Amino acid sequence: MTKVAVPVLVRDPDDAPPFRPAPITDAEAAAAFRAVANLFRLWGVTDAEAATILDLPRRTYARWKAGDIGRIGRDGKARLSNLLGIHKALRIVFREPARGYAWIRAPNAAFAGRSALEIMLGGELTDLMRVRRYLDAERGAW
Repeated sequence: MTKVAVPVLVRDPDDAPPFRPAPITDAEAAAAFRAVANLFRLWGVTDAEAATILDLPRRTYARWKAGDIGRIGRDGKARLSNLLGIHKALRIVFREPARGYAWIRAPNAAFAGRSALEIMLGGELTDLMRVRRYLDAERGAW
């Protein structure tokens, strides 16, 4: 039997195509909104606070909460994703869900004595990202 040399393909990792996750569909965003609305209820977030966190006019938030969810833009989808990531991290950090729900309003030294909710009420997407990054670091993400 004759041995045939098989060429080995060596690929430079820098030549690999960048990973691009599929965009969140409108149906997925609507489901995420319904989950976040329920999460806000568990966190004790008022409708006015929820509208600020989601950067929506109060009337739009009320309409969405009533089930008339229109098209959610990129910023809205990113906000929903970060809020669900915060929820996930809290469920990992705290065994009892109620402790995680209460943590949102508790003063935190990492936020100069402010609560995570106070940080998120800054209204910017980066405020949500800040809370999520903190929790991901606490839980030992990745």
